[in-house]
Amino acid sequence: QVQMVESGGGLVQAGGSLRLSCTASGLSAVNLYMGWFRQAPGKERERVSCISTSGATKIYADSVKGRFTISRDNAKNTMYLQMNGLRPEDTAMYYCAADRSWAPLVTEGLEADYWGQGTQVTVSS
Repeated sequence: QVQMVESGGGLVQAGGSLRLSCTASGLSAVNLYMGWFRQAPGKERERVSCISTSGATKIYADSVKGRFTISRDNAKNTMYLQMNGLRPEDTAMYYCAADRSWAPLVTEGLEADYWGQGTQVTVSS
């Protein structure tokens, strides 16, 4: 059984930084495409960033380009999201997701197989 566990969320002032981590268990991360999603109260879930199995391919939402950096360490079965220049509009529950295929992570209407429980990020102004 694959489990995804996020950590690293918290409360930070605008302009500050946080680093989220997501560790997978039950399956080697080298076989998983992974990504970060977020959902703010009253809003739809939004794709933030995704990364291929090797880390060679990365995509970002326009709203976070230049501020957030996704990475992964397959030896540790862990994916990261370094968030700099945080803004109040970044406030949301952040979820990590994973799938054996790329499409479910990057295609509207498809759903990744594995999800974490989420970690809250709150940015104060």
